[in-house]
Amino acid sequence: MENLPERSNPHAHLRASDTDRDQVVEVLRDALMAGRLTQDEHAERLEQTLQARTLGELEPITQDLAVPGQPFQPVAAAAAPSNSPVPIEEPANPADSFDRVVGIFGGGERQGRWRVRRRTNALCIFGGYDLDMTDAVFEGREVTIWAFAIFGGIDITVPDACEVRNEGVGIFGGFGARGGTTPDPNAPVVIVKGLALFGGVGGQSSSKRHKKRFKNQGGHGHLGH
Repeated sequence: MENLPERSNPHAHLRASDTDRDQVVEVLRDALMAGRLTQDEHAERLEQTLQARTLGELEPITQDLAVPGQPFQPVAAAAAPSNSPVPIEEPANPADSFDRVVGIFGGGERQGRWRVRRRTNALCIFGGYDLDMTDAVFEGREVTIWAFAIFGGIDITVPDACEVRNEGVGIFGGFGARGGTTPDPNAPVVIVKGLALFGGVGGQSSSKRHKKRFKNQGGHGHLGH
């Protein structure tokens, strides 16, 4: 049995965690912004990352992007330091990083120093909700907001450094989320998905929101509705 080949990665069989996938997503994002990947290549590899079940499936995705001598490793073995201008605190159990907000015939808000989970479901029916992340702490480098506004509205405010990806749909309503004009590649990415039906889901950067509020002497702005 002495002639058995050595395993190139003894961790390849281990199940990949959300934190491991986030690390690969970060490498792909940096490669896209640096011009090492095209938009199509980035999209293809991102899909592979989200579908990967083991560390062995994740490793080839960034093999040609890794720094020589520093191959991809599971986060538990080599955690990368954060240079984000926006506070990021990884949760002890990423699977529990979930939140839910509801506004039915009423409204609510999240402001100040609150924690933005990796996934937040927001539902508003004949009501509204305000999610202001200006001073929030993010529990991941990529967070997803599932926003459903039915005859209601949801406002989302993100730090200027954050990139926003708008992937929602508006039917007899408006669905539009925007971030700052110069996002920082180290800051979290906010993905906004969902549906606006006879309602609105809107997003803007912190600087634009507070400038608008100053002009309105503290008036509460509702985007898209």
